[in-house]
Amino acid sequence: MLGAKYDFSRDRERRAGIDDMVFMSKNTDSDISHNLKIRFDVNYIYTYIGPVLIAVNPYKNVDYCRENHMEKYRGATQMDNAPHIFAIAEDMFSNMLIDSEKQCVIISGESGAGKTVSAKFIMSYIAEVSGGGPNVQRIKDVILQSNPLLEAFGNAKTIRNDNSSRFGKYVEINFSRGGEPDGGLISNFLLEKSRVVSQAENERNFHIFYQLLSNAEFCQQYSLSLKLRFQYINHVGAIKVPKIDDAKEMHDTQHAMDIIGLPKEVQHNIFSLLAGILHLGNVNFGDKNNYATVLSEQDLRAPCAYFGIEVDYLKTKLISKRLEFKEHQENKQVEQTFTVHKAIFTRDALAKSIYSRIFDHLIQAINSAFQTTKKSDLSVGILDIYGFEIFERNSFEQFCINYVNEKLQQIFIELTLKKEQEEYKRENIQWTPISFFNNIVVCDLFEAKQPPGMFLLLDDICASSHATTEKVDQSYLHKLSSLSNQHLIVSPPTFTVKHYAGAVTYHSDQFCEKNRDILNIDLIEMMQSSTIPFVKRLFPEQTSTIKARPTTVGKKISSQANELVTKLMSCQPHYVRCIKPNENQAPGEWNSSNAIEQVKYLGLVANIEVRKAGFVYRREFAKFLSRYAILTKQTWPKWDGKVTDGVMHIVDSMHLDRREVQLGNTKVFIKSPESLHVLEDMRLRKFDNYARIIQKAMKRFCAVRVYQKQREQATDILHGRKERNERSLDRDYVGDYCNLHQRPDLQRLIPRNEKTDFSSYLHKYDRRFRRQGRYFISTNQALYIIDEECIKVGAGGKTNNAPVNKGKQQEGYMLEYKIKRRIPLENITEIKMSEYRDNFFLLCVNNDYATLLELSSKTEVVSIISKNYAKKTNRALPMTFGQGFEYTVKKQSWVGGGTRSVKFVHGAISAASNQIDPTKLRKGVEMPRDYEVKINRSSMTVMISNGLSKESRPNKSNAEKPSRVQIKPQTNNSSRKPPAKPPRPIAAKPSKQQKKLRALYDFEARSADELTFQADNELFLIDNSDETWWKAELDGKTGVVPSNYVEVII
Repeated sequence: MLGAKYDFSRDRERRAGIDDMVFMSKNTDSDISHNLKIRFDVNYIYTYIGPVLIAVNPYKNVDYCRENHMEKYRGATQMDNAPHIFAIAEDMFSNMLIDSEKQCVIISGESGAGKTVSAKFIMSYIAEVSGGGPNVQRIKDVILQSNPLLEAFGNAKTIRNDNSSRFGKYVEINFSRGGEPDGGLISNFLLEKSRVVSQAENERNFHIFYQLLSNAEFCQQYSLSLKLRFQYINHVGAIKVPKIDDAKEMHDTQHAMDIIGLPKEVQHNIFSLLAGILHLGNVNFGDKNNYATVLSEQDLRAPCAYFGIEVDYLKTKLISKRLEFKEHQENKQVEQTFTVHKAIFTRDALAKSIYSRIFDHLIQAINSAFQTTKKSDLSVGILDIYGFEIFERNSFEQFCINYVNEKLQQIFIELTLKKEQEEYKRENIQWTPISFFNNIVVCDLFEAKQPPGMFLLLDDICASSHATTEKVDQSYLHKLSSLSNQHLIVSPPTFTVKHYAGAVTYHSDQFCEKNRDILNIDLIEMMQSSTIPFVKRLFPEQTSTIKARPTTVGKKISSQANELVTKLMSCQPHYVRCIKPNENQAPGEWNSSNAIEQVKYLGLVANIEVRKAGFVYRREFAKFLSRYAILTKQTWPKWDGKVTDGVMHIVDSMHLDRREVQLGNTKVFIKSPESLHVLEDMRLRKFDNYARIIQKAMKRFCAVRVYQKQREQATDILHGRKERNERSLDRDYVGDYCNLHQRPDLQRLIPRNEKTDFSSYLHKYDRRFRRQGRYFISTNQALYIIDEECIKVGAGGKTNNAPVNKGKQQEGYMLEYKIKRRIPLENITEIKMSEYRDNFFLLCVNNDYATLLELSSKTEVVSIISKNYAKKTNRALPMTFGQGFEYTVKKQSWVGGGTRSVKFVHGAISAASNQIDPTKLRKGVEMPRDYEVKINRSSMTVMISNGLSKESRPNKSNAEKPSRVQIKPQTNNSSRKPPAKPPRPIAAKPSKQQKKLRALYDFEARSADELTFQADNELFLIDNSDETWWKAELDGKTGVVPSNYVEVII
């Protein structure tokens, strides 16, 4: 958890220390260490040196490294947020897609500095932000689950680190052009096989052995127990580690195996072999006349059972081997019996070989799970390898590990210090050279061909000498003494190499034997005789064709290291430099001397000096122009002039300081991160603008498609049953005519678990056929009829007075909305309508009164009610069409219910009712009534002229089509979402010469910002920019009016 002082969200200026140490006034080793300590003390572990991330191991979990924090860095530039490993991952991922270049991250630091955790954070982030899809998710799962699996088999507790990587891996994740992972590859290096058979004091074997022993079921199945003494794990007293839950990690390992796709049978075979290795370590030897003998054949039974081989076969091959020779031109064989020392060496060699082959099989299984069948030009590489190691006793393993770290340091020097300065010189950029230590001389000491380096000398000794191990090692030291190199000191039986991270003294014991790393052919043939097919597959060699001089470990490591360097140099590199704050793996503890030493050998001072004097960004002219062309009209979509002129046009248009930008021979260089941030920020805003325009057009297109389909379905309901109105047949379906998303006063009346499909203002007829305005809302659960009342407010609050001046909000009054009736969909028994083109429909309710409603968009609402009714009840909604209907009205306390009747007839109607211009109709506005109504106490007659045929259908050519979006340059002042538009626009002040409007029909205001008027009233037009509602003035009052109720007369 984070400490109380730390607040990740506070502003950059308020955080402890300096985020980017390029901006430090002093940059000595101690100043850098002090800045890191200030930040470490408040639980902030990340700091920049330009694009390089410095990560201090906190030895605890921190909240801002969890998955829920990743979204903050998605799509952001490095300067947008505080320094973080996620920012490096985002930079890699976005640059890969934008520049179409391979990316890699080199994570370096000594053992226990947090390299493996940093690599996992990067892989988790990339898996989170990359594309989706079933196959993509499978690949993401493989990427993420490869970590616990390889940690189980490749990590171990050491003195310096409870979860130390004892192998190196380079993970390549391939991506499609759309940013979706479509495969990958894992390369592994330097598995510390010697750990299988021996560990230093207070260290453990690989995690998987202890995970296996923590599972009671496996212990019983494979004859294992912590109570048994296994020589390969028990002799150093470090079985239990407080911070490691072996049982839980065993469960994680099995889950990872399942995700990778390892069959259960293969998993069983792997665990059997692991158990066999533990039992093999308990086979002991005695001395008989200087020859080895197996002390107890009983100890052979368990490993033989798990390896699938004969007991006598294993007994023979552990203490002897077959020698072939020629005598008198005949091939002869003889068995050579080992000494006890040689027998122990043979036993351990077999155990190490089995384990390393299991590990290689897991790597192959993971790569097979990636199923990459095509070569990708886009990839992200993550290098997680041993840290630099300096122990009390350093052997051949540390020799190889530190060599690889020297090679990685050389890449860092080559690309960040040496190559950068050479590039400035090559591009004729003004520059002050910075001095630095180049460790190429140390790399040559290891791998040079002429004069021969240490690896080549070791191979020559191994090939030419057949003496005892001790004498061979002495010969190697003698050869090293002949080398003349200031970074090498030979002092038998040791030699010292001055690495970039400090001087390391190596003990030469078994150097040559470990370099040979040859498994006896007899042992290979023995394992090939196994009755277990999986074991046979682990030993595929053709023993008859094995070369007399196999590849040595040193040669293999040198070859792998150079291949890795070539691969890394072909990518755009990113760097994470890990710092270990103390040797005790203790949270909150800072050892200044250790930190300063790491700062010194990592070369951070020189790194800062180069960044201060150099440029944070450089790109070829064409790539720069392509990336930022969108920023100006002149460069987008294509710049027609010289590429350098286009570059400077962008620079000037963004008002960058010319001193911040230099043009080289082929590239543009930008000095400060702030200038680069300006370009990136403006670029993102442009994309955000255009994305919103595209999104808006797409949403409109989809909405039109939905409503067109809905209109067709509605037409099917009325087809052949009701005459159609020519004014509404081709009308657009809107659904939300009340703009509910801007009406919280109405929204709050509807339960949150109900989805609103339709809203409109309509007219309801009471028991006396009085026409009353109501809001009508249809959801997926019920129908709502809502009234609006203007309530007088007194000094003590709302009074109980009757509503006053309904539809207007006056001073001292407030509007209140009340649900007059809620009709659950399942309670509707029937909807009745006439056969003619009127707008009436009757809602009939089970065991309750009916409600007569009038709405011009009745076809739309009836179709929605019908659809929701069918979903709710699984049956069709009954509908009746006729020339009239009777229905029951609501009972009042003082009046009975009774029935009412409505009759519909064809007949001539007044001309005024028919004078409606169809071109004036706008969506979202109720159409005026164009039929006549006569009321006679308990009955009502609706006279209506002939409509279109009952067989009429909408004309598709008249359907609304998405308007063509005109992309105009816009300035977006924020990358955040813009505020929602108001329901009606507020126009500018009226001009001096105002146009006049004539009211065509009566209109009663329904909201405080609307105007009430009668037919033939004259109004002054203020603004008609909105096609639906115009702003006008009447009798000194201003408000909005429906545009299809008026016409312009001046």
